[in-house]
Amino acid sequence: MKKELIFPLTLILLDVGAAVFYGFSGDWRKAVYWIAAAVLNAAVTF
Repeated sequence: MKKELIFPLTLILLDVGAAVFYGFSGDWRKAVYWIAAAVLNAAVTF
């Protein structure tokens, strides 16, 4: 793994983690927001 990808991958994983947390708590708007953030970060990174 390239050294440059460690930080973006960490941010993507945190975004997905936040989405899972909000999804389980029932706040679907925030869950969708964090999934969208993860997808956007992945699109920009890769």
